[in-house]
Amino acid sequence: MTKTMGYRDWRWQALWWHHFFLLWSITDAQTRYSIPEELKQGSVVGNLAKDLGLGLSEIFDRKLRVASEADEQYFSVDAGKGELVVNDRIDREALCGQSASCVLPLQIVIENPLSLHRIEVEIKDINDNSPRFHTKEMSLKIAESAAVGSRFLLEGAEDSDVGSNSVKSYTLTKNECFTLKMKEVEDGKTVPELVLEKLLDREKKAAHQLLLTALDGGNPVMTGTSQITVTVLDVNDNFPVFDKNIYKVSLQENTVKDTFVVKMTATDADEGPNGEVEFSFGSRTPDSVLSVFEINSLTGEIQLKGDLDYERTASYKIEIKAKDKGVPEMESQSRLQIDVIDVNDNTPEIVLTSEPQPVREDAPSGTVVALLKARDADSGNNAKVTLQLPKGSPFSLKPSFSNNYALVTSGALDRESFSEYYIEITTTDSGSPPLSSKKTIPVSITDVNDNPPVFSQPSYNVYLKENGVPGSILYSVSASDLDFGENAKISYSILDSKVQDVSVSSYVYINSDNGSIYSMHSFDYEKLKVFQIQVQAKDQGSPSLSSNTTVHVFILDQNDNAPAVIYPSSAALGSLSHQRMPRSAKAGHLVTKMTAVDADSGHNAWISYKVAEATDASLFTVNLYTGEVRTKRAVSEQDDSSQRLLIEIKDDGEPVQSSTVTVSILLEDGLHEPILDLRQKVTEPSKKTGRITLYLILSLASVSVLSVVTFLILAVKCIKSSRSSGSCCMTQSDYDGYKNPNRNLQIQLNTDGPIKYVEVLGGDMLSQSQSFRSCMSPMSEYSDFTMIKPSSTTDFKEVISVLDASLPDSTWTFESQQVSRKQWTSHIFSYYWPIRLFLTLSVGLYL
Repeated sequence: MTKTMGYRDWRWQALWWHHFFLLWSITDAQTRYSIPEELKQGSVVGNLAKDLGLGLSEIFDRKLRVASEADEQYFSVDAGKGELVVNDRIDREALCGQSASCVLPLQIVIENPLSLHRIEVEIKDINDNSPRFHTKEMSLKIAESAAVGSRFLLEGAEDSDVGSNSVKSYTLTKNECFTLKMKEVEDGKTVPELVLEKLLDREKKAAHQLLLTALDGGNPVMTGTSQITVTVLDVNDNFPVFDKNIYKVSLQENTVKDTFVVKMTATDADEGPNGEVEFSFGSRTPDSVLSVFEINSLTGEIQLKGDLDYERTASYKIEIKAKDKGVPEMESQSRLQIDVIDVNDNTPEIVLTSEPQPVREDAPSGTVVALLKARDADSGNNAKVTLQLPKGSPFSLKPSFSNNYALVTSGALDRESFSEYYIEITTTDSGSPPLSSKKTIPVSITDVNDNPPVFSQPSYNVYLKENGVPGSILYSVSASDLDFGENAKISYSILDSKVQDVSVSSYVYINSDNGSIYSMHSFDYEKLKVFQIQVQAKDQGSPSLSSNTTVHVFILDQNDNAPAVIYPSSAALGSLSHQRMPRSAKAGHLVTKMTAVDADSGHNAWISYKVAEATDASLFTVNLYTGEVRTKRAVSEQDDSSQRLLIEIKDDGEPVQSSTVTVSILLEDGLHEPILDLRQKVTEPSKKTGRITLYLILSLASVSVLSVVTFLILAVKCIKSSRSSGSCCMTQSDYDGYKNPNRNLQIQLNTDGPIKYVEVLGGDMLSQSQSFRSCMSPMSEYSDFTMIKPSSTTDFKEVISVLDASLPDSTWTFESQQVSRKQWTSHIFSYYWPIRLFLTLSVGLYL
């Protein structure tokens, strides 16, 4: 696809081909090239390799490069062809100005061996600039009385080109009054002159319009023009007259700069300079007007050159002066009033009349928080403002006068929820479009003692080993108060209550600052197993508020009691136990039975028996768990008639506590076996025993039926509870339905080891009760049920010991605590009255 070549490009190309065959010459061993200006980038200047006598390979090998003495690198070397090419646009007028000769010196550097060649590139001028007048319009004032032949010098044109391409001649449009002559000035330059050829007559023609044309000598010729206005001057004998005495104009304050405001009109009956009127501001016009408005002295048009601001100046009153150009000058005055129309360009704002004051959280509605004022620099509707608070704010605005408001409370305040409010007030004016702004006012809420201290738990369970060091810490309760400052400072105290008819303050004391509870003396599990502490937390507010919690202290047993022998009675009193037995006794003969108890509980109360010393160790043995002393073999005639046994009784605690019993056994001939006879008597059936057995069976049947009904009811409640909570548990209300309100239950269950041990304590938690312990051993033939009476002689408290060695153990949830199924069964048995009645009857019948 071809493109039409422009006139200028064609002219450059023609000039370039014109010089192509005379591109280089060598003068005094110096190479010079001549090229026209404005060649395109990449145009070839000359074959540098050929002119320097270099091969193409030497250009690479000898690293030929061009170094220009000018700042710009106008030329480069095409290494593939060895040609010097144009690298950048070359403007002769920019390089050499009006100089007749324009030569660019270049240095060609060649290495291996290093040599330097100097070349010159002459830049030829092309006619690329047209003649140009300094002003496009020229004005001449000639009196109508001017004589014929008068000459008037005109401004000459300039051409950036040189030589034949510069200005060569001028022409003037044809007219009847003027001709054009050339005047030679210094340096051989010529300038045009306007020559009057005919008298002027202002009344016929007051002005003459002429067109002056400058031509250069280029090919093609380029021209430049200037318009000449010749004004015929008249004699001045009239004042300029305004068409109005007062001009009134209104402008909006947001009018943009350079906007036309008004045109001042004044006429002068004279002609020429005498009738030409110039407009200007009065001599006393202030700078505030001159910086905002400007006047065209010729046309009288006033334009806006600065910014209007209604709030700064609402109206301008300006003196305008009209003056002709006669001699002498004649002038007159008029007044211009410019009224500025207000535009909603100012954002309303809120100003605090008084700083916001802290507000008590119990402050009533209508309490004044702060005083404020809304203002808008605009006027009219643009200055009318409305204020708005966010929805849900416990504050409101109460108007007073002249856009003054009081910020007051309108709802309940709670410092614990919000200790500080950042109230955002929005103010909006009534302009179009409306403008708005926001102001945030911080309001602090002061605290009122309206929150009591709250303990971290509703109650606390503390497990404390007996025999602790007096003064040691038992537990630390903690409470928090949502209030602030003095209202949140908490002091702790113990409320007075009784423990075994003694004030609880005799047992413990509390640190009032941190809630730490300390023991005042050592506790003895055998005397006190559990007690309660009522702790009160009170703040320092006025009035002070308080709350209570209960600390349940459970004393944990330690092995601090050695087993005590209760049978034989002589051994219990510390004396030697004397026993008699026949020599005819066989192996397994029951000699006697050691019965001991331990005041401790749990593992600490597990008792075992063993023979520590014996006259004949092969003759007697003692059962590890029952304490029965039996013969290991039949008595022989060789055995001594007097045998002595030292039986050691140990518990299972840590450290182990033990006691010893010395048994003296006398072997006699012909002695009967009373114990065996007694057993035979006991086992003989009787009518009384049969009746008791019948009653026992009936009781068991009745209790079984009631138990089934009870478990069905419990199962239904458990299913209902599990649907809502997801776990099977007994609620407090269910629990209260079965227990005696005057009874408490303590269960100690041990299923470890060879002895199955259950201890159930009933009665008031602050008093001691009778205790029944049941110990069974797989090795014993009979179960031993021992009743132990404590030292306390208070009201009878029900205590039942139940052994269930065959019941498989699993974990149930009871009152949010994990208990075993055995403990659950013991709990049900202890609090459901038919089962308790049955157990009581069974124990009574057994005894």
